Amino acid sequence: MAARAIWKGKLNLGRTNVPVALYSAVVDRTVRFHILDENSETRVKQHMVSPQTNKEVSNEEIQKGYQVEPGVFVILTKEELEEIQPKPSRDIEILRFVPSQNVTSLWYDRPYYLGPDGDQSSYCALTEALANQEKEGVVRWVMRGREYTGALRSQNNYLMLVTLRHAEEVVPAEALPTPEGGGLDKKELNMARQLVELLEGVFDPKEFKDEYRERVMEFIEQKAKGKKPRLHAVKSKRATPSLGAALSKSIATIKKQKKKIAA
Repeated sequence: MAARAIWKGKLNLGRTNVPVALYSAVVDRTVRFHILDENSETRVKQHMVSPQTNKEVSNEEIQKGYQVEPGVFVILTKEELEEIQPKPSRDIEILRFVPSQNVTSLWYDRPYYLGPDGDQSSYCALTEALANQEKEGVVRWVMRGREYTGALRSQNNYLMLVTLRHAEEVVPAEALPTPEGGGLDKKELNMARQLVELLEGVFDPKEFKDEYRERVMEFIEQKAKGKKPRLHAVKSKRATPSLGAALSKSIATIKKQKKKIAA
């Protein structure tokens, strides 16, 4: 099934505009359940109810408020909220170009593909320039009433746009307690290095699956067919007494697995 564009705009490069189409790069596969009436097995409806009168509150009677202190709200009307929203635009403004390593994964939020939507030559030129110079753009744009900041990068001959979190949303590492585990002996350090070497490889996302989702969907499919599936409790791992024992056990397990594969 071909991907569908969810938004269209243009990248502003000085006097040049590159028309682009935005595509979601990820799909939410979370298993979602409906809430049903136990007796009739029909979907139940949710209503807004006032805790003071116990009566339903209609949409026309609902207003939005921000709590500034317990029990005290600043009320904002629909018109006021619309006035505060950023003005609609189809422009993706490039603020600057930075080294690719400058923006770390700590800031990443949601990835999108940017496909060409007309002028393919300008699109390809920008894609190749970013890849060759190992740069990515810091950009800003407005979509569906919200302003975004993002990282524009080249990947596999396509442009990618990753929305970035704002500074106030990111917890700095300095906020954590300082690690004090620097007193490892040589034996533990050597075992840790050996474990890293044994597990060295290439990241293949196809190897990693949502096992919980697979178990849930398999269970649902069996029940839908009228079968009574068996429940299998997930085994919990026992805690090892020390770091050295944990490393030694891990190394032995990995070596045993590799011998089976080679046999």
